[in-house]
Amino acid sequence: MDLKTLDDYCIETTQSEPELLVELVEKTYSDMGYPDKLSGKTIGRTLKLLTKIAQPKRALEIGMFTGYSALSIAEGMSKDGQLICCETNPRAIEFAQSFFDRSEFGHKIQAIFGPALETIENLDGLFDLVFIDADKRNYLNYYEAVLPIVRSGGLIIIDNSVWHGRVLDPKENSDIAVNQLNRLIAQDKRVENVHLNVRDGLNIVVKH
Repeated sequence: MDLKTLDDYCIETTQSEPELLVELVEKTYSDMGYPDKLSGKTIGRTLKLLTKIAQPKRALEIGMFTGYSALSIAEGMSKDGQLICCETNPRAIEFAQSFFDRSEFGHKIQAIFGPALETIENLDGLFDLVFIDADKRNYLNYYEAVLPIVRSGGLIIIDNSVWHGRVLDPKENSDIAVNQLNRLIAQDKRVENVHLNVRDGLNIVVKH
């Protein structure tokens, strides 16, 4: 069976995202570099559903890009939920904010410019949910940085966890880093997880 066709089938049989997100995708592809960094429909709807189930009051996203995943998470949060997003690309922040301003969920989102590891050091309080989707070489660093600030029972969701299949034969630094994190999580007594082969991989982790 053609996996690409099966992936398309799953996209087709997943309910549609809001029209604003469809527009965001189209504009990202027309106006921004590296549009493949977008989470995409199946990941976006998964994030929305997981958030809706978990009902986090505070959430953190590492690697916002143009705001697709941020809006998906915010859509699932309660009206008084707060999502803090870390992003190092000022153009991406400006782009994303233009869509946050038009969204009924955008008031929940705060974008912070700067390296995520530095931002995390300055955050107070605990988080109920963290979504990691940034530079792969720092995946292990991000995981270790957020674990202490996630509450017991909180979620850590890691995107691109199969990294285009490169984790099967890791050679580059990014391949090695993603594989190391996956292997660590599988043995980490601080958490429990399920690793799913959805799109480019989704590692879903719950802190004990």
